[in-house]
Amino acid sequence: MFEKLRFLFCASGFNGACYKDRSDCIDRVRGNNRVADEQEIEENGKNLIARQYGWTEVESFTSGFNSAVIGEGGFSTVYLARFSKRLGAVKLCRSSERLQRLFRQELDVLRTVNHPHIVRLLGFCDERDEGVLVMEFVPNGNLHEKLHSTQSNRSILSWSHRMVIAFQLAKALEYLHELCDPQIIHGDIKASNILLDGNLHAKICDFGSARVGFSATVQPQPRSNRANQILGSPGYVDPHFLRSGMITKKSDVYSFGVLLLELITGVEAFCTKTELRLTVLLAPQLSNRERGLGELVDEKLGSHYNAKEGADMVELAMSCIGENPSLRPSMTEVVRIIREKAIASISSTNERK
Repeated sequence: MFEKLRFLFCASGFNGACYKDRSDCIDRVRGNNRVADEQEIEENGKNLIARQYGWTEVESFTSGFNSAVIGEGGFSTVYLARFSKRLGAVKLCRSSERLQRLFRQELDVLRTVNHPHIVRLLGFCDERDEGVLVMEFVPNGNLHEKLHSTQSNRSILSWSHRMVIAFQLAKALEYLHELCDPQIIHGDIKASNILLDGNLHAKICDFGSARVGFSATVQPQPRSNRANQILGSPGYVDPHFLRSGMITKKSDVYSFGVLLLELITGVEAFCTKTELRLTVLLAPQLSNRERGLGELVDEKLGSHYNAKEGADMVELAMSCIGENPSLRPSMTEVVRIIREKAIASISSTNERK
């Protein structure tokens, strides 16, 4: 049975998929068309040179787009791709002038970044109106499913892995905010946009909402345009942006704070049934620390968590989601705090600085 798990490229509400069994994936890729050379793909990844593929080549990776659909959303479809010795993912973007701009935006960003905790672009195709991104295959699903899946056989994400994921995500955002030139704001940090590799290490995906450069980060958007602007997701989007239209690096910091609370509590950032945001749902507990950390930490963890780290991480999350963006910490500060306050968990999983 070919079992899908949502995992990849959650662009603008997109939910992708991955597979539990790598060999099963290979068996399900049909056709014997030409496939990309393994060495060529690997060299492209190492040298950060995303190869420009022809349409017929992209078709060969996916058996004419008849390979398994591993994810589908409002604006794109992701197909399982087969190269000579490995798997990949081909993201086919819908055709329209507006979506072509989003495709170009994501492509431009992914061609310039190089970080172990950002999903890797292997190639692209822009011969037609439908843009194509050829990405690395990340085999362990996304963070949303790992935290919130109701499958009885799904393993629980340990406290130490949660802290390492938070640390890796913080480092990737610090890289985007401070080390890229020009700086990059992701714009849609959420659990379903955090992929997990075979070691449960985090990789950020979906840069369709990214903003690049200083002018882009501070330019207010007219109120009439905000409803149509693709930036952020329910539960994670910065309230300051919704009020002012001002996009800054602190918008990503806010989303990170929500995600950190999600890691701690195991509660979804936004509940579609009640339309309650996590920050609203937890407000009574967050404002009354005397009730104890035990009421906040994900009950699935039982007593298997570091109470001191938990208290420190709740404090950090609260500073990240503060109403005043100027008082929120930078991602450099966030990295420093996690490294100092969660060193036990980070060290236990052999995280390398």
